[in-house]
Amino acid sequence: MFPSMPQDDPWDAETSQKVARMNPGRPKPGFYGAVPEEEGDPPSSESDDDEFEEIEVVPVRPKLSVAIAGFAALLAIALVLGSVTSGPDARVSYAIVLFGVQLLGLLAWTMALQPPAPVPTAAVAAVTALIADYLAVSGETPELMPLLYTGAAGVVAALVGQVFKREDRQRISDTYRTTAMIVFGPVAFAILIVLTRQPIGSQAILVCCTGAGLALLVSRLTDAVFPKPRIAAQVPRGATGIVLGAMVGTLACAVLGSYLVLPFTPAKGAVLGLVAAVAAILVDLAVNFSEAGRRLAGEAPTFWLARHMQGPLGGFALTAVAAYTLVHLYLS
Repeated sequence: MFPSMPQDDPWDAETSQKVARMNPGRPKPGFYGAVPEEEGDPPSSESDDDEFEEIEVVPVRPKLSVAIAGFAALLAIALVLGSVTSGPDARVSYAIVLFGVQLLGLLAWTMALQPPAPVPTAAVAAVTALIADYLAVSGETPELMPLLYTGAAGVVAALVGQVFKREDRQRISDTYRTTAMIVFGPVAFAILIVLTRQPIGSQAILVCCTGAGLALLVSRLTDAVFPKPRIAAQVPRGATGIVLGAMVGTLACAVLGSYLVLPFTPAKGAVLGLVAAVAAILVDLAVNFSEAGRRLAGEAPTFWLARHMQGPLGGFALTAVAAYTLVHLYLS
């Protein structure tokens, strides 16, 4: 009835198909093509996996482990023989031996911990250790409190020496714990002199230092032969040596406890040996983890001599504190 209207719209079905064929990169209509991919999308997971770097496994150096084991054994022998041979009028020689050990520890800890103003801090710590030795030898009564007061005064003096330079002053709030460790570490060895002036102190030093020395010796020698399973890839220590060292130290102290006079017994000797062995091994292991952290952070490594001495020295310093605590809280 009505005449047909002309087709003015050129976009008929055939034209749409032609346009689609001319633009093959255009996403197809539908659910999966509704959201086109944007430029700069993250790469596939396969490329991400390829970017991960392998963890570097630090090799164990057998000769170095043997050398550290020998140093720990010599240190234990010196501390034990000095305590056994010291008498009422012969404690000065033991104090001289301990002061040499304190200087070694001070050198190692200062170079490893790197406090602000290292030279003044080390000088203050050396003087503090010398005063602590003098008080331990010449005090009227063998007490621990004078050593604690001396160490606290040494920490304050070291912090005062760190405020003169601006770069050192800015680091005090972050490194005051480090300064306290550097000062109190050498002072801890003076506790052994105090113990020699107490009734069962020399026997406690014999048991604790024997347990700590054997634990360090056996653990390091085991690492030289069988450093497995590894504690961590970046730490050149094995769990077998850690466990075996603690067991041998405890067993040896139990045997010593059966030969010493009362109040020592095999059970009490084993307790003292276990505490001393675990304390020494944990400090030695903590030093290894600290060096691994410095290496991963890209910091300069500690001088090799200080790096390898600080583990046994720190272990025996903590052993001295443990021995005094056990004598007064467990054996008394």
